Order: sequence, then C-alpha cells, then structure tokens
Amino acid sequence: MDLQRLKLSQLRALVAVADASNFGEAAAHLNLSQSTISHAIATLEAELGIVLFQRGRHGANLTPVGEKIVAQARQVQQLIDQIAIEANREKGLHGGSVRVVAFRSIATHVLPQAIAQCRQKFPEIAITLTEMEETSEMEQAVRAGRADIGFTYLPTSDEFETWELLRDEYIVLLPPDYEMDGDQLSHEQLAGFPLVMTNVSCCSQIIYTYLHKLNASLNIAYQVREDSTIVSMVNQGLGIGILPRLAAEPVPPQLQICSLPDPLERVIAIVTLKQALHPPAVYAFLDALKHYNFPPS
Repeated sequence: MDLQRLKLSQLRALVAVADASNFGEAAAHLNLSQSTISHAIATLEAELGIVLFQRGRHGANLTPVGEKIVAQARQVQQLIDQIAIEANREKGLHGGSVRVVAFRSIATHVLPQAIAQCRQKFPEIAITLTEMEETSEMEQAVRAGRADIGFTYLPTSDEFETWELLRDEYIVLLPPDYEMDGDQLSHEQLAGFPLVMTNVSCCSQIIYTYLHKLNASLNIAYQVREDSTIVSMVNQGLGIGILPRLAAEPVPPQLQICSLPDPLERVIAIVTLKQALHPPAVYAFLDALKHYNFPPS
C-alpha cells in the first residue's frame, strides 16, 4: 500500500457516493461523469486493498470497513476546507495576521493607538507585537521573514521599503537642582556634567558620534539599558541624560529639559522587505501607521 498515491479527488468521490448511495447522483453532485467517479472509487479500493461499497441494483452501500474509512475521509475533507478558509481570510481583510517588531518608545507611544485604529476597522486581523532593543535585531527579523513590519533609523539598507514615520529630537534632561541659564547647554557645560548613558548600541552610537563631532570630552558616570532608568537617575541628581524626546516620555515635571548645543535627531522609519508578497492585512496596518496623528510636543 502506497498512501502517497491517495488523491483528494478520490476521497471527495468516496464521501459523495457514501452520501448519495449512488454513483450517478454522486457524479452529478460533483459535476463529473459517472465513469470518472467509478474509476476513482475502484482505484481507491485497489490501492487500499479493500472493498468500500457493495454495488447492486439498489445503489452503492458502504461495507463495514467502508463506514470507518469514509469517516476518516470526511475529517480530511473538513481539514482541507478549513485550510481554504484560512487562506482566504489571509488574502482578505476578514482575517489575516500582522507581525510587528519595534523598540520600546515606538511600542509605548505609537503602536497602541495605531493598533486600536486598525482593530476598529478590521477587528478580525490579528496583530502581534514583539519589543526589541537594537534596530539591527528588528531589521534582521524583517529580513528573515520573522516579522512583516519593523522600525529602524534612517538611512538603512536598500533591501527595505521605508516610510519616514517621525523625526525625534534629542534633548538633555537635568536634575531639578541644577543651575541653568537659558534652555540650551553650551559645549563646555555638556562636557562638564556627569552623564547617565544608554548602553544600547544603536542609541549610544548616535550620541557618541554627535559628541565626537563636537570634540566634547565624555564624563560618563553610569551606563544603563532602560530609558526609564536614565530618567530616574537624573531625577535623583546622579547626572544628566541625553535622550530622544519620545524615549524620555513621560518626563517628570520637576526635571529640566534643555536643548543640545547643536540640534540632533533620529529619523524613525517603518520598514518592510522589498518585493515581499504581503497579505492585505499588512497593508491595512501600514495604512494605519502612515495616518497616525502625533500629538503636539
């Protein structure tokens, strides 16, 4: 017995004949000729080595083993039908899924509202969100097909389709008791303060590059991973913090916010893999992201 030779058409014919108890009626139901149905059942019986139907002038009746086999065939047919339903859902907007990877500030301040907007229009779309720290991790997840949509900083690789989402200014957070004259730090002041620094490489590299261009010496007092930890340490007077505004939110009201000597920003973009065959659900969520309304800063 070679089960690899079993065909779905044979199982459909088996179920149709069992339901109709007649080869002719089964053929009419499947819009096939009676000889095609007879050949399908005969071939199936030969491959299984059993008799499925007792044929007679009163039609075709299942044998005891045929009763068992047709029950299994119905289950296979139901599974195939379910596969078709899932595929059609994925191709339409009455289902489907979207896999998103993002860093914390986007996951906190942008995606909840965008997901809610998409769910209002398309409640059957399933959206999964995974937080990652490094933009390189998110790009690799999209590149490897583990995510449909990711977020990164521009510029990025040409293999991605990109849409600029926002420009996020870097600000300086100072403890409540630091004496400041004006709302902008000088180069000398920036170099003199102890700095609470992120150790997430994609974020720290932007700050290191910026300070290097200023020829500013670094006075790094602490290196931590979480943005919220930097804010808390600044609030305790342990140093100053340089953070993108979105990452610093919500800023405690007692902290002072200053501008850098020269403007610095990160350009955040939505990325998908070029030439990927995305289902409509992905494009629906992309549309929600592109029409996201940012509150005034």
